[in-house]
Amino acid sequence: FFTAARPPHPSKMAVGKNKRMSKGKKGGKKKQQDIFLKKEWYDIKAPSMFSVKQVGKTLVTRSAGTKLASDGLKGRIFEASLADLNADEDQAFRKMLLKCEDVQGKNVLTNWAGMDFTTDKLRSLVRKWFSLIETFADVKTTEGYTL
Repeated sequence: FFTAARPPHPSKMAVGKNKRMSKGKKGGKKKQQDIFLKKEWYDIKAPSMFSVKQVGKTLVTRSAGTKLASDGLKGRIFEASLADLNADEDQAFRKMLLKCEDVQGKNVLTNWAGMDFTTDKLRSLVRKWFSLIETFADVKTTEGYTL
């Protein structure tokens, strides 16, 4: 004949909810959407001092409600090589900083905001055992702008 043996320790069952078997969380899961469907392209226009007018393109979130796309663009700083702006490959190490001032239609109008060197050019200028003097100066142009 056969008898069932008892386990040495009495098994205890947990009292309460099984977390993995719950029906669902509050709010549910949001549907994943492509964020690029809410974006639109704008053309970046360079200032008149450069020979090339079309610098590039930029993305911005579309206007929705009180949030305008032009407000998202104003104040942005774009970086472009002087070689691209003047079609002169000898100036490739100079980077021009262009700041968005105004948006007209799909065009972003920029103004010159500064200049920088590429890192490889800076490394070639600064040599070992030489002292580097950096300076910042306010400069007034013939048009009356203070840089």
